[in-house]
Amino acid sequence: MSTNRRRTEESSADDKNNEDNPKERTDLKIEGMTCASCAQAVEGELADLESTEDVHVNLATEKASLAYDPDIISKEDMEDAVERAGYRLADEEDGKAELDIEGMTCASCSQAVEGALSDLEGVEEANVNLATEKATLSFNPSEVNYDGFKRAVEETGYGIKEESLADGAKQEKSRLEESQHKVEKAKRKMWWTWAFVAPIIAWMVPEMITGIKWPSPLAFDVGMIFLATPALFWTGQETLKSGFKTARHLSPNMDTLIMMGSATAYFTGYVTVLSEFGLAPRLLNYSGVGAMIMGFHLTGRYIETKAKGRASEAIQKLMSLEAKAARVERDGKEVEIPVDQVEVGDLMVVRPGEKIPTDGVVRDGKSSVDESIATGESMPVEKTEGDGAIGSTVNKHGVLKIEATGVGKDTFLSQVVRLVEEAQGTKVPIQNFADRVTTFFVPTVISIALITIALWLGFSGTFQGLATWASSFIPWVDPTLGVISLSLFAGISVLVIACPCALGLATPTALMVGSGKGAENGVLIRKGEAIQTMKDVNTLVLDKTGTITEGKPGVTDLITNKGSEEGLLKLAASAEKGSEHPLGKAVVERAGERNVELEEVSDFSALVGQGIEAKLNGNELLVGNKDLMDSHAVAYDEVKGELTALEEEAKTAILVAKNEQLSGVIGVADQIKEDSADAIAELKKSGLEPVMITGDNERTARAIADGVGIDRVVAEVMPDQKREEIMKLQDKGERVAMVGDGINDAPALKQADVGIAIGSGTDIAIEAADITLVKGNLSAVVKAVKLSEATFAKIKQNLFWAFFYNTVAIPFAVMGLLHPAIAEMAMAFSSINVVTNSNRLKGVDISPSYQT
Repeated sequence: MSTNRRRTEESSADDKNNEDNPKERTDLKIEGMTCASCAQAVEGELADLESTEDVHVNLATEKASLAYDPDIISKEDMEDAVERAGYRLADEEDGKAELDIEGMTCASCSQAVEGALSDLEGVEEANVNLATEKATLSFNPSEVNYDGFKRAVEETGYGIKEESLADGAKQEKSRLEESQHKVEKAKRKMWWTWAFVAPIIAWMVPEMITGIKWPSPLAFDVGMIFLATPALFWTGQETLKSGFKTARHLSPNMDTLIMMGSATAYFTGYVTVLSEFGLAPRLLNYSGVGAMIMGFHLTGRYIETKAKGRASEAIQKLMSLEAKAARVERDGKEVEIPVDQVEVGDLMVVRPGEKIPTDGVVRDGKSSVDESIATGESMPVEKTEGDGAIGSTVNKHGVLKIEATGVGKDTFLSQVVRLVEEAQGTKVPIQNFADRVTTFFVPTVISIALITIALWLGFSGTFQGLATWASSFIPWVDPTLGVISLSLFAGISVLVIACPCALGLATPTALMVGSGKGAENGVLIRKGEAIQTMKDVNTLVLDKTGTITEGKPGVTDLITNKGSEEGLLKLAASAEKGSEHPLGKAVVERAGERNVELEEVSDFSALVGQGIEAKLNGNELLVGNKDLMDSHAVAYDEVKGELTALEEEAKTAILVAKNEQLSGVIGVADQIKEDSADAIAELKKSGLEPVMITGDNERTARAIADGVGIDRVVAEVMPDQKREEIMKLQDKGERVAMVGDGINDAPALKQADVGIAIGSGTDIAIEAADITLVKGNLSAVVKAVKLSEATFAKIKQNLFWAFFYNTVAIPFAVMGLLHPAIAEMAMAFSSINVVTNSNRLKGVDISPSYQT
């Protein structure tokens, strides 16, 4: 049995088990995580809970994602597990609202409204004041919103003034503001720390150069302690608390290393002061160095926080693009309301230059719409009656009346945000190795630091000889110091140089930026694993209908025998005007595009398997195939060559005759999309072999494949057989990506190593897909491939530099060649470098070469 077949059978068994034991999925916001060791500790505790599975903790987003059985464990159990690891769940941000209630006349009214609001899940407190006719609420925005308040109040027989709903909605805090708050907090802590560290450096440098402690040794040493104290125990207190707490829970993290390094350095100052009075052995005062360590650490944390905010700004930007208000028709009048009050079925009026408030279907009007926020394509899209419209896109020209079909969490934009956040909660397989290293990283570093101190004390002669040699070219190495001072110097450097942060941020920051860039370009990465798997794919299976071709018939050829092309279209489209047949619709559509004026026909008759008979202004019309022409003795010998050519190109020939004289032939086919041939050529250049799969016969399939440059064709495949064809390719050792729609092709998409689904309008939540394309053309596939390659390249670069840095830096620290403050600078830089490198993904061009 092949690996792929076995994997499929195992997954089927898992699916059955999941059906028997349905599990819920939840995301938890974690507070206090600062490095990869933190994330590993939290992930371990949550994974150990009974019934939890598929646990992922993302350091970059500070979220844990997991599946669990609600009958076995509760949110409180998860909270306890997080606390056992030394961290805590973030408090759900309370929402505040003040609503103007209409219709209350007595205390019973206010009690009824207050009771209805209090009973809503997520409402923590509700107070209704009859005198002011106001309701004051505290609530959890993730569980209840203003629509819920409105329904609850109206069900009791009262109302809420529209203005208060609008004002209340403005009070909901955006994630962008939360991110900005974190950056501002980190910035304040950094500057306050440097307010104490800068004088320390200014005071310490002359002493390092001259060897003189000004104004006296005692004043200098006490002054260092005095300035270092607020830097460590005020601005740095969160780091110290986090380090101590995680050490106490036996899950030490980067903060533990900073705590141990800076605290050890700080307390040497007290020993030095005592030595001035002969109460302790002579020791160099490193108190100022302890403050410098904290200063560089908090500077690095600020820059890292700011860079992490930039990494997620693509999604924040999308969220900020939501329309704020909508103009809807109510009781025959146009009224403007907040967008969160739009209901499914409302008819929205959108004027030129305005944003379409929410997803819907055009019911009246014609215009072009800028959909670049959804697809990344700058060319406006024409919209007419019956076309779908995406919320927050911009109407360019005409007035549109759009019926709302998706509101709130069901809109396209909300789905994009949700899918990207889900992707950021998944892991790329290469990260597993980094996670395994991180599990042992901090304890190992602590052990190395203790061993370093022991070696310096035990083999002082050897190490002092090394210090003497290095002092000739490294200014901060002083072999004249006592062996205890030198051993602490080396041990502290080891503690603060090591950086698990870089390892923990390497993958999630790249995935965050990559998924955000994809969302801006209409490529939604749903599973991080697909980024890594995509690099091994060598075969790209393309479903023909709707992927390579438009998925609906269109007129391709107009061959006239008598008269003009417009005259030919007028005869055929007038006869087909009332037809529901796809071929007839294609003819009518082409006539409309060419502004051909149609006329009414009489004596209309549809002949099964042949075509149409009708009369136009007394003239007999025949529109159909050769059988219809033969039955009416219409000669078509003059166009037999053209008919043969159309058949060889897999096109349907519609013959048109007037009064038993052939007027011409119309060629109709499922047209190849405009960019298919170019996209396939570029995919081939990137090393992918395209394979077309279709239910069409071999001849038709080969004609389409030849038109786009595909050599391998799998024809006459029923929809339920596509999965088996994918498995056959996998059994031959090929790594397969499949591109198709998320409905008919779902089993094949799931079987493929990477499933790429083409979204249908505003429906992009396709479970079977690893990657979803908003726009249904193959240029988006090129973008997906380029994006995957670029993102995985950044992940590999980040991991290389993170491992390289730690591998090289720690030995230098052990030998006493790194000053603790410089070691901390280097540690901070390694994290900043990883996040900054990930942000460079924003500048990568993933557009196909033929579009640049």
